Amino acid sequence: MKQKKVCFSELAYLLGIIILAFGTAMMEKADLGISMVVAPAYLLHLRISQSFPVFSFGMAEYVLQAALLIVLVLVMRRGKLSYLFSFVTAVFYGMVLDLSILVLRPLPGSGPGWRIAFYVLGMLLCSVGVSFLFHTYIAPEAYELFVKEISARYGYRIDRVKTVYDCCSCLVGVALSFAFFGFGHFEGVKLGTIFCALVNGWLIGRISRGLEAAFEFQDALPLREWFNR
Repeated sequence: MKQKKVCFSELAYLLGIIILAFGTAMMEKADLGISMVVAPAYLLHLRISQSFPVFSFGMAEYVLQAALLIVLVLVMRRGKLSYLFSFVTAVFYGMVLDLSILVLRPLPGSGPGWRIAFYVLGMLLCSVGVSFLFHTYIAPEAYELFVKEISARYGYRIDRVKTVYDCCSCLVGVALSFAFFGFGHFEGVKLGTIFCALVNGWLIGRISRGLEAAFEFQDALPLREWFNR
């Protein structure tokens, strides 16, 4: 039997945030439909930045995630220290996302071939990033934390919970697009968003099983108990 390589949970956290942010930036550049998970935040960014240009995509992310954490506390009927650190993660992710968008901006991306390539690679990277975040004890973004907590509490398969959450987020994105920009005019939420909502949970499940087959996730630091408070 092939021996698994060790991947530290703390490294999985960093890789997850960086890969997820870069994948999201690639999908934003493709303009074929942003990931359904971040679609509400993206639409919030588009609307508010019309009046306040400094309100970036990354800023919209941690503003919306703060609201989602409040909902999680209400659903779970308790708060945890990890929920507070999840907001710190959201801020970190937002900063990496804004930096990734700046890095990708000079690259070509207007042709259909480029746009499809950016979309496909971006969606795959997002799935890889989320899979890494599901294998760390450090509180992930509120999106992943919400799925992880609901799955653990009610005993549902995490990939199925993720699919349901993604579809709900997609519907919220469509509603915000209509509310902000009018009926018949889609911004952010496009065919690529719907496709991603349908396959993202399956992709994450497959990639997660692949990571577990290749790596043994271990903690480098004795902080798991502290983060689970």
